[in-house]
Amino acid sequence: MDDNVASTHDVHACLKNDLENGDDGDGDSSSSRFVEHIAGSDSPPYSPLPGFAQNGEAVSNEISAPYEVPQFPIEVIEKKLAIQRQISSRVAKDIEEKRSHYEPSFVGSVHEELFKLDEHDFVPHFQRVAISGEDTSGVPLEDLQQASRLLVQALHIRERYMEMSHQTFPALTARFLRSFDDKAPHHYNHIEHEDKKTIAEPDPQPTNPILCSTLDDIVHQYRLDSDTISESDIRALILNVKDHPVHAPPSTTSPWECELPPNKGYIFAPVRGVFQVYPDQAARDADNPLPYSYPHLDTFVQDMNRLCTMIADGPMKSFCYRRLSYLSSKYQLHVLLNELRELASQKAVPHRDFYNIRKVDTHIHAASCMNQKHLLRFIKKTLKNHADEVVTCNRDGEMTLRQVFQSMNLTSYDLTVDMLDVHADRNTFHRFDKFNAKYNPIGESRLREVFLKTDNYLGGKYFARIIKEVSSDLEESKYQNAELRLSIYGKSADEWDKLAKWATTNNVYSDNVRWLIQIPRLYDIFRTNQLMSNFQELLNNIFQPLFEVTNDPATHPDLHQFLQYVIGFDSVDDESKPENPLFDKDVTTPDEWNEEENPPYAYYQYYTYANVTVLNHFRIEQGLNTFVLRPHCGEAGPIQHLVCGFMMAENISHGLLLRKVPVLQYLYYLTQIGIAMSPLSNNSLFLNYHRNPLPEYLARGLCVSLSTDDPLQFHFTKEPLMEEYSIAAQVWKLSSCDMCELARNSVIMSGFPHRMKQYWLGPNYTKEGVAGNDITRTNVPDIRVAYRSETLVDELSNIFRNVDRETPN
Repeated sequence: MDDNVASTHDVHACLKNDLENGDDGDGDSSSSRFVEHIAGSDSPPYSPLPGFAQNGEAVSNEISAPYEVPQFPIEVIEKKLAIQRQISSRVAKDIEEKRSHYEPSFVGSVHEELFKLDEHDFVPHFQRVAISGEDTSGVPLEDLQQASRLLVQALHIRERYMEMSHQTFPALTARFLRSFDDKAPHHYNHIEHEDKKTIAEPDPQPTNPILCSTLDDIVHQYRLDSDTISESDIRALILNVKDHPVHAPPSTTSPWECELPPNKGYIFAPVRGVFQVYPDQAARDADNPLPYSYPHLDTFVQDMNRLCTMIADGPMKSFCYRRLSYLSSKYQLHVLLNELRELASQKAVPHRDFYNIRKVDTHIHAASCMNQKHLLRFIKKTLKNHADEVVTCNRDGEMTLRQVFQSMNLTSYDLTVDMLDVHADRNTFHRFDKFNAKYNPIGESRLREVFLKTDNYLGGKYFARIIKEVSSDLEESKYQNAELRLSIYGKSADEWDKLAKWATTNNVYSDNVRWLIQIPRLYDIFRTNQLMSNFQELLNNIFQPLFEVTNDPATHPDLHQFLQYVIGFDSVDDESKPENPLFDKDVTTPDEWNEEENPPYAYYQYYTYANVTVLNHFRIEQGLNTFVLRPHCGEAGPIQHLVCGFMMAENISHGLLLRKVPVLQYLYYLTQIGIAMSPLSNNSLFLNYHRNPLPEYLARGLCVSLSTDDPLQFHFTKEPLMEEYSIAAQVWKLSSCDMCELARNSVIMSGFPHRMKQYWLGPNYTKEGVAGNDITRTNVPDIRVAYRSETLVDELSNIFRNVDRETPN
């Protein structure tokens, strides 16, 4: 912010000091001090003349007295100074009167010393729900202490795994852990927060409730008293705030321009399934890799078994179930008492409602990101304009697009949405095989290869075009973003280069889109078809190119450019497949896993996590972006999948089975793990809509967001994400505040850059509680944010006050 421009907060501080010093606002001393802080003075500020005494030297009164050289008639200046003096008096008085209506958040917390309050932590009064008395947990003291001790151990496990892999862990929970265990190191990137900024310059109608009525009264009064100064000038005396728009600046240069770091000359090789990085060949021969930390398999197995034991502990389940029930009831009371206040806060914000707040589709697959009507129009348009283009090659030779449709006895006139048959129906419920078949338009895998693949005879040209059309729709909507999943199967080592070439050659980029790489768990199929001999080959095909491009970007220039916009890895497949969810430290290593049986879910996740962890260490050393793990988890299958998600994933998709595991659900709440939920997708595959736990998760305070999953199969309109929100709002009677909270959660858990999120949520969105909320951008009332923060602090305080200060392990 410009040093010559006073913020509203500075004006308040100045006025308050005047009152405390006994100045009633009528003296010259008050006016001279106020002028220093108020922009818009018509005279230059006083500065000493050269050659005269300074720093307290004795000079005559005529020289030492401040003076100004008037540029306007003295009457105009005197009127302005008089207005400034009276404004200062009235505003300061009003601030003192209205300050009694505001209060700090977090007051009364057991760990209040952990929180340093600033002016943004003060929120309007609202009706709080609190439990008094000594025993507020509702369980015997021994059970409370035992449950608290186990919960703290679980929190330490997740914190350790997140820290090693450079993924995020909530700062609030981390502070509680630091206060409990001084011995454990905590190395989290500190984000420098910027000053609070608003949207307009100057804001013609401030949303700060302290100033709203005051400013209108002052402007009206002085417009009556004086015709010399305009209304805008009077407002500018109080409000002069620097602009900070809600839209990030669009890209002006080529998105593929980037620097190529020099070749590090490192050597890397897999050791027991995890790539190790060596500075030179001598270190490789001596088996002395760089100290990139990651959890070894025996440590992972030990931690996983410990968590599985926790979630089966009877007193622990009772305690967590009671706390979750309490959170649900507390939220219902909060809504009952404060719903009108929250609505009033939203109505007071100009030019901001649910339609023009930022929303991110945090779980959507690129191959099905368009709706069925869009795909139908695209196929017809392509068949009309590019019928003679060669699109495939089979045993009979090359085939044009027209010949492909002739072989199916179809013309563009015959095509309808019903004939495409890509929409999920009642026959796909609990039938993942039939659902996967819906990816084939008209039931023909040839059309899927031509239109929905990046690696085909055309180099994915048609798929790139339709992705760019979807991206254009997102840009047109202005406030919607998507994180599209692209597949890397691990069948061959050149998959990464082909995918990167597809993106860069076809210029598949949008400011509204980022990429996740989904890895299907299909080793058993590849092994059965003799495409590979062991599981290590799959890992090599996935991770070796990434280590090569990190070591020397010149070896894979397209991949280096493409990875700028890749934010993480997803793991996909039917979770309901039968498997042995548990294994021990003596499990077969990847280089020896040569049987046709598919490894269990946890096996896939561990080796993906371990290699991503080492890769992140390497990329940080090179000054490159890192990756996170965001798998499909808890849609079906064993609950051990959710244990893996708790340990190793920054966010998960689905999380339906948390409703059956109160211990894990409570841990997901305490650590605020993002859960991207897709009720319409679940409704067609695994769980009827009215049984979906999303409203329950939201009420309890879990970090949930709405996502579409597969618009091609589940949605009908051009804006599938809005369709998802609208159906949820109708079925579950979500309020505007609930919808905006879901949208804010989606941005927070997304992988878009920090600088973009600062535009969307506010420059200091990473701060905890009300200080991190900007209602002029998120449309989420401070009351709701304060309730969420205070409730989480209460839950953490309830746990940590009952645990002795000891080493958790």
